[in-house]
Amino acid sequence: MSQAIKLVLFDMDNVLYGYDRHSRAARLSEFSGGKVDDICREIWDNGFEHLGDSGTLSRAEYLQAFGNRIGYPLSLEEWLDARRFSTKPDAAMLEIVDRLRCTVEIAILTNNTELVTDHLDFLCPELRPLFGSKIYASARFKTAKPNTECFRRCLDEFGISPEATLFVDDLNENVVGARNAGLIAHHFTSPDRFLSELSRFGFQLEYL
Repeated sequence: MSQAIKLVLFDMDNVLYGYDRHSRAARLSEFSGGKVDDICREIWDNGFEHLGDSGTLSRAEYLQAFGNRIGYPLSLEEWLDARRFSTKPDAAMLEIVDRLRCTVEIAILTNNTELVTDHLDFLCPELRPLFGSKIYASARFKTAKPNTECFRRCLDEFGISPEATLFVDDLNENVVGARNAGLIAHHFTSPDRFLSELSRFGFQLEYL
C-alpha cells in the first residue's frame, strides 16, 4: 500500500461512467420536440450548465431554467430519464475501484448539480456500494472544477492534505486546476494507463 496517497478522488463522467451528451440531448428532444442541436446550444454551448455545477442556481431554479431554455416544462422524472439514458458504467474502471478501495480511501468529485447526487442510486446504481456517501457534486461547494477552491472545499470533508490526494479526471483543465490546488493529478485516458499511474504510488492492481 502506498504511504504517500491517502485519498484517490475520482471524477465521474467519462472516468467511471461513459457519458454521451448527444444521446442525452436526443432523449430530451423526444420529450420536448426540440432539435438536438438547439438543445445542445442552449444547455451546454453557452455556459448554462456551469450555473448548476457551481451551485449558482438551486435545484429547483436549475430545473425550471433548463426547461425554459429548451422550450418545454421538463419534469424531474424526464430530466433524470435523459441523464440516465446517456450514462453507462465503465466495468473495467469500476472493477479497479472495487479493489482499490480495500487499500486507500476513495471518493468522487463531479461537476454537477446536486440533483445528480440526490438521485444517484437511480442514475448510477453501481457507485453507492463502492463509495458509500463519499460522492460529491461540485454544486455542494458553491463552485466547480477547475476552480482550486472546489478541490480545497472537497478535501475539507476528509481532513486530508492536497499532497496526499490523487485526483483523476478526463478533462485536462480540471487536472491543471487540481495541481494548482496542490493535489497530485492524473489525466485519465484509459483504465490501463490509470493502473500504470497507480503502480507509481505503490498500488499493484491487476485485472481479475
